[in-house]
Amino acid sequence: MTDVATRPADIRLPELPDRYNAAMTYVDAHRAARGDKIAIRCQGKSVTYGEYAENVDRAGNALRSLGLDIEDRVVILCVDSPAFVYAFFGAIKIGVIPVPTNTLLIPRDLTYILRDSRAKAIVVSASFLQKVLDVRKDCPRLRHVLVTTSGVAPLEGALPSGVVSFEQALAAAKDDLDPADTTPDDMAFWLYSSGTTGFPKGAVHLQHDMIYSAETFGRYVLNCAEDDRYFTVSPLFHAYGLGNGVFVPLRYGASVVYKPERATPDLVYGLVTSEKPTVMYTA
Repeated sequence: MTDVATRPADIRLPELPDRYNAAMTYVDAHRAARGDKIAIRCQGKSVTYGEYAENVDRAGNALRSLGLDIEDRVVILCVDSPAFVYAFFGAIKIGVIPVPTNTLLIPRDLTYILRDSRAKAIVVSASFLQKVLDVRKDCPRLRHVLVTTSGVAPLEGALPSGVVSFEQALAAAKDDLDPADTTPDDMAFWLYSSGTTGFPKGAVHLQHDMIYSAETFGRYVLNCAEDDRYFTVSPLFHAYGLGNGVFVPLRYGASVVYKPERATPDLVYGLVTSEKPTVMYTA
């Protein structure tokens, strides 16, 4: 972290091209520059930047093969895991709008978000699949359910009717994908509010928001570097966790530690001891 006395007086944001997609910064640049470097640590396993980029491209191609097109919405109801970021940036890269969603939502609120966002697809951790199946009948625009076992226990038996394995979809998709023809001011993702009166409210975030957030905070406050290892207690479906666990570390080629489980003092202490993060966020 930079000392206040040495912090630059002027914050200069990067100039982005007229045609810009956030995946150009968060995926493609790393694939060429640091493919063998560790990007993600999760449950004792490592994902390199090269593997991360390939799986993001596979996720984008898989979503496109389902008929999703630019500005369609896909809800992400996942624990903190590699699959979360594959789905998140895979959607962004094809111009589809990912909607990270609180995994603790009750059926009424999950139904509301699925209907309000008019999501055509959902990527869901296996541990929350039944919750989605219970409300699917009330969400007529929801056409595709992709279930992932990333970070959670595998499902027993055959998949329910109308449910596709996210991992199998990735394996069947190509690992090369050109970014959509978007601009810095085009929509990139939505986040729904919490803690306000009434139902959650969708907040639109643009293609340039992630890199600007990373520059103003990650660069000028934290001085994030490639040799940093980040860890956030706040889950990725929260704006705080998404910024700290995705926007900043994956902007600068750092490593990030994900915990699929709910945070407890013992779990957090164990991860800090074993993974030795250089930057940790609590919430």
